[in-house]
Amino acid sequence: MADIAVPRTAPASRSASGALASLSLAMLLSSLSTSIANVALPTLSTAFAASFQAVQWVVLAYLLAITALIVSVGRLGDLVGRRLLLIAGLGLFSAASLLAALVPSLPLLVAARAAQGLGAAVMMALTIALVGATVPKERTGSAMGLLGTMSAIGTALGPSLGGVLIAALGWRAIFLVTAALGVAAMILARRFLPGDQTATFLRSEAQGVGPRFDTLGTLLLALTLAAYALAMTAGRGHFGGTNIALLGMAVLGAGLFLYAQRRAASPLVKPALFSDPVLAPSLAMNVLVSTVMMATLGVGPFFLSRALGLGEARVGAVLSIGPVVSALCGVIAGRIVDRLGASAMVVAGLALMIVGCVGLALLPALFGVAGYAAAIMLLTPGYQLFQAANNTAVMADVDKNERGVISGMLSLSRNLGLITGTAVMGAVFAFAVGTGEVGAAAPEAVADGMRVAFAVAAGLVLVAVAIAVAGVCRSR
Repeated sequence: MADIAVPRTAPASRSASGALASLSLAMLLSSLSTSIANVALPTLSTAFAASFQAVQWVVLAYLLAITALIVSVGRLGDLVGRRLLLIAGLGLFSAASLLAALVPSLPLLVAARAAQGLGAAVMMALTIALVGATVPKERTGSAMGLLGTMSAIGTALGPSLGGVLIAALGWRAIFLVTAALGVAAMILARRFLPGDQTATFLRSEAQGVGPRFDTLGTLLLALTLAAYALAMTAGRGHFGGTNIALLGMAVLGAGLFLYAQRRAASPLVKPALFSDPVLAPSLAMNVLVSTVMMATLGVGPFFLSRALGLGEARVGAVLSIGPVVSALCGVIAGRIVDRLGASAMVVAGLALMIVGCVGLALLPALFGVAGYAAAIMLLTPGYQLFQAANNTAVMADVDKNERGVISGMLSLSRNLGLITGTAVMGAVFAFAVGTGEVGAAAPEAVADGMRVAFAVAAGLVLVAVAIAVAGVCRSR
């Protein structure tokens, strides 16, 4: 009996536009579920009579599940079939969302959010991986730009949609909405995504042939990434003994993971990928750029409220500029990548980001809110252009049997940058302000912290430019 499943030919009714719609909705949901839960934390604290530190686990459990498992589920998709696993991930996400809406206690809500995060990890890893099976190669950049747009829309929509739902129907409504949208995405995926053409994983496992899932590698990587994420987020900005111990565990786990991968017959991540001339620089740039973008979320609110004296409503309005610009320019960025080439647009996007970072360091002190908005409107399109070009450059020529794990590594590098940025850029800002209690600092000190933080951010993007230029030179 053959060991390869018979490929299923996609019916003519399965259009590329329908497939992209299902992938776009899956990407939107994964980002929406982060920001929509953040706005519910005060309400959850009251509903469950719990401390703010306790209800923060509603957000943290979701992010930890994504970070720890996104590479592993990407690899699993390569083995069992990406369409099949994406539909299963959407089903898990929807069921966990429904459970979150019905739970009677905070611990059960945290558990439901962790399960929701596992479903979101599948969605984030496999949406990018499935682009190659749904659109022609010459339109890859446009598709990547569309996914970037949907991620930005989800992030921007979360606070406003969550606020309206909580005010009108209560906090449970936010999870009921994500459950309904998850079911809609699952129906679209079943209807429009092309069939899988991968080895039958269960048969290979039973017969002892073909690739096998690396259980030990998955466990080591999950524990390592969870330890690192906790090291960067525990203590709410105060790096103490617990953080150091967790960081040491992460370093030890990384060493054990690399050792296990070199000895595994079917490794979760092939060791050669870490020295790949395209993938390795792209992952490094992704971490640096995401670290910088986190500064706009971590530093920006303090500057706008303390240095410029804006009220909460105006701070929220100004902070929404970035996601709105991202949503508007994502598809355009993708089309530019398709027309002008990924490598050149990686450098162009990073260059625009440097201009935006320098603008954030200088313009707000001169022109107030207008200066801040102008700088954000330079930084954000640069970021979208970089993301579309970087993802396109990596996924364009990747082996079809490794699209899932490579896509998972791209998403992981972004998440690690965001997590690292929370700690690193926050520490730089606090150091420049001169006090750990930034909320009580003088406006002039907060403005100084803003300048230093984004000067450092510009330096990090400059390092990314050097990596990108070195990669272009090597390819030539």
